[in-house]
Amino acid sequence: MAFIELHGVTKSWKKGEHEVKPLENVDLEIAKGEFFVLLGPSGSGKTTLLNLLAGIDRPVSGRVVVAGKEITSMSARELAPWRAEHVGYVFQQHHLIPVLTAYENVELPLFLFGMNAAARHERVSLALTAVGLGDRASHYPRQLSGGQEQRVAIARAIVADPPLIVADEPTGDLDHASAEAVLTLLQRFRNERGKTIVMVTHDLKAAERGSRVVRLDKGRLLDATGAHA
Repeated sequence: MAFIELHGVTKSWKKGEHEVKPLENVDLEIAKGEFFVLLGPSGSGKTTLLNLLAGIDRPVSGRVVVAGKEITSMSARELAPWRAEHVGYVFQQHHLIPVLTAYENVELPLFLFGMNAAARHERVSLALTAVGLGDRASHYPRQLSGGQEQRVAIARAIVADPPLIVADEPTGDLDHASAEAVLTLLQRFRNERGKTIVMVTHDLKAAERGSRVVRLDKGRLLDATGAHA
């Protein structure tokens, strides 16, 4: 059984008198432990699809199944703890809280689990060490480079040890060296820890790191050659 399944997924909304439909009748399967890359230009619906499979948004029709759970049938109350346990989200803009240190930013998701301070400290230390920032725990975001901020964001995404990491243009604002470091980290988590990675990008070079690349065009999925996936 696939780790992620989308069956007949359509997402649309009204914009004035027009209907916007970034996804139309999408079927997709992603295997456990895959580094899946969704490639396409800005505005093609990549982030919409990412938010659907992360349980942040809902389709107007179709089913989304992750780790055997049909998340489209779950209530908002049910989705919040499920998402905290199963999904780590890496954003392009980092979304770090500027008044919190790197340590405190990474620690935040763990408060949802009722862990004591010692357990949280162990998890945060491991996560920051895994991204090569164990010595930057007390630094604030303004004291970090863009690449370091993104690595803190990755540490925050993995600190609860979720099976799925989704990354929305994680290298879009980074220089070449920082982008390569971030992509290498994501590959490591897949290869060494068996994480399933789903990354959206418009960067062909970044897409080369994936184990499978699928294009999104006009609401439909195509394989890397342009044929329907």
